Amino acid sequence: MKIEESSIVETSDYRVIIYPASRPFETKEAKAITEKLFDFLATWAAHGKPLASSFKIEKNQFIVVCVDEEKEMASGCSIDALGKVMREIDQEYQLGLFDRMKASFVQDGQIKTLKLQEFKSQLRNGELPKDIQVFDFSKNTYLDFLSHFLLPLEKSWAAGIA
Repeated sequence: MKIEESSIVETSDYRVIIYPASRPFETKEAKAITEKLFDFLATWAAHGKPLASSFKIEKNQFIVVCVDEEKEMASGCSIDALGKVMREIDQEYQLGLFDRMKASFVQDGQIKTLKLQEFKSQLRNGELPKDIQVFDFSKNTYLDFLSHFLLPLEKSWAAGIA
């Protein structure tokens, strides 16, 4: 049997916007957020052209929105519209989605979030073990998200702190 070349392009990269919550979502919150984002993304457009987009709730605490900008580029106005919806979600459930001064990590199999200053202090003082894994919310492409969203401390952005 001849193997045909796949039409799936594994290297296709999509724009990613990550909204990290300060705590896990409750079941009914996750359901309501899913419904709201599903409705919003179904009509999300840039200059009247629909955006090929999707989202997922990662680890029950992080909202990851993807846009295929090879089909249509997200404009400033479309990103602002997404931001507005995310701010509504944030305000309704008090999630801290726009608080970038925090660090999330995995310790003993659990996701933990600390204020950035407290995280740095605990790392320097040896209160956090060196075997934690750290989330990186700065990823802006899907391939980077897949391979570098959660890294061991020594390979993460926080390596220089410890």
